[in-house]
Amino acid sequence: MPEHNRMDATLPSVFAQLTSAPARRVRVLTIVFHPDVERIGERWVLQGSRRKPLVLGRQQPAFVRAGGDMGRPLDDPHVSRQALHMRFRDAGVTLAPVADACRCRLNGEWVQAARDFTAADVRRGVVLQLAHSVVLLLREVPAFSHGNGETAASSAAAFSGLLGSSDYMQALRRDIARVARCGLDVLIRGETGSGKELVARAVHGASERAAGPLVPVNMAAIPPGVAAAVLFGSARGAFTGAERNSVGYFQQAEKGSLFLDEVGDTPAEVQPQLLRALQEREIQPVGGALRTVDVRVISATDAPLDGPDSTFRSALRHRLGSAEICVAPLREHPEDIGELLCHFLQQACAETGSPTLLPTPESDPLEVAQWAELFTLCQRYAWPGNVRELGNCARQIVLQGEGGLLPAMLLQPIAAEVADSPAEVPAPSPVELGDDALRALLKQERYEVSAAARRAGMSRQALYRRLPALGLRLAAQVPEAELQAALARANQDVAAAATALRVSAIALRSRLAHQRAAPAGSGEA
Repeated sequence: MPEHNRMDATLPSVFAQLTSAPARRVRVLTIVFHPDVERIGERWVLQGSRRKPLVLGRQQPAFVRAGGDMGRPLDDPHVSRQALHMRFRDAGVTLAPVADACRCRLNGEWVQAARDFTAADVRRGVVLQLAHSVVLLLREVPAFSHGNGETAASSAAAFSGLLGSSDYMQALRRDIARVARCGLDVLIRGETGSGKELVARAVHGASERAAGPLVPVNMAAIPPGVAAAVLFGSARGAFTGAERNSVGYFQQAEKGSLFLDEVGDTPAEVQPQLLRALQEREIQPVGGALRTVDVRVISATDAPLDGPDSTFRSALRHRLGSAEICVAPLREHPEDIGELLCHFLQQACAETGSPTLLPTPESDPLEVAQWAELFTLCQRYAWPGNVRELGNCARQIVLQGEGGLLPAMLLQPIAAEVADSPAEVPAPSPVELGDDALRALLKQERYEVSAAARRAGMSRQALYRRLPALGLRLAAQVPEAELQAALARANQDVAAAATALRVSAIALRSRLAHQRAAPAGSGEA
């Protein structure tokens, strides 16, 4: 048969796309605070695109605990059966209080008319309060895959400290479980206070080395001159004062895991010594012979390891990161703030021997309202110190709490610290702003220092220090007579008075609320 008459069929072509498609996103309503604190962390997920308004109230929708299948409504008697209409749009959401229903609060403001929130607002998160008793967070989040049960009961103890019911925390626990089983060295990256040490302990606890030791080392605290002896040990007589053999951290972690904390701050002189130990799994004690070690290395840092300005050796960086876990800051999974705060409060009560502070459904309504106010404030704060800062805040609340009721004096500093700082990623500025630029930025942000500091790429403390040079002041520094005159001119409109005084409206409201709460004759202004 001639060659050109062969009937070879051409097989269809296939095309591969290695870049990932944009992550699917869902809208989630999470219980931040409820008089029944066991309900904190339950959520409702909007399935698909919903064009009909959702009626939010006492009996709908049904909130579910992560991993559960039975939902429950809010079922709080102070919340109206129909409290708020929620109309979802591609570009955001419209929230409309129902006439003659319980009061509704949106992002700290009690409202009587419908409010539109943009898609960006919903991605940052909108804090809703129904009546005095229930606080919710509406947020659009990536839809993480739920995996196939990698964090089974057999390793549940390893994850006991990694709390949170958000999709992000569930995905993080699954990632940790997968990395723990692979046996590779692990590099954990994340901001200070984000829980890197908890992740390291979970990796070790869920691995085959869990029965072995986990030895933590603060690499930033090792003096270069004694680094070799501290890390690898020393033989007797190796140097003056070495009267016996010493065992270094690598040997102490034999058959287990070595946790190199703050590895990004390892002195430059120590990095080559560490690289050889990681590459060859061989160490040489000072004055001793080479020996092999069986150890898994888990590292953590909040320092940048890449880029032209980094002094960290690239070879060491890639050796540490055979597997890598990035821990997100708390502001990127704010759905967990209420659950974490509740846990830290209960933990602090147990540590200090204090009676349980948190309310119950039978608690006095004023007490419930104060707790709802606290959780609302904490939900709106960006927590630059992440989970560690939240835990410290909870301990301070327990130390200052009195008989289960939060004093107004305790809420005042928290309100001043939390004031109107929604959870969003800071945008660093490549240059320091001059006085005129800072004044203009503060005016744009309505003199809210937290928001202006984020946009300027500087700390709030640094911006506070520059206020006097800018001719500005804090709401607490406005003389009482000047404040009352401004309120009178603004017909008691606090926001308008704050603009005229060039101070934060949130801080000014907090000052006025504190003055109203102060006992008569106390002399507080």
